[in-house]
Amino acid sequence: MSSAPIVVHRAAGNGGRRVTIRGQIAGLAHSDADLVEFLRRAGLPDAWDALDDPRWVEWQGGRPHEYNAD
Repeated sequence: MSSAPIVVHRAAGNGGRRVTIRGQIAGLAHSDADLVEFLRRAGLPDAWDALDDPRWVEWQGGRPHEYNAD
């Protein structure tokens, strides 16, 4: 289990990925812009820089930055 506070979960069947921040559901992201907005609302002002940092974000069940189910 990752210690990253932000988890981007496996893509849903109809597209989008659930995002949790410290175990709380932040929403369903359909793009990096959606994800960054969730993080900004949670108080992370430099969210773009955190997306590829495994200390901050864990991408589960798929490739990072891809939001559609295969």
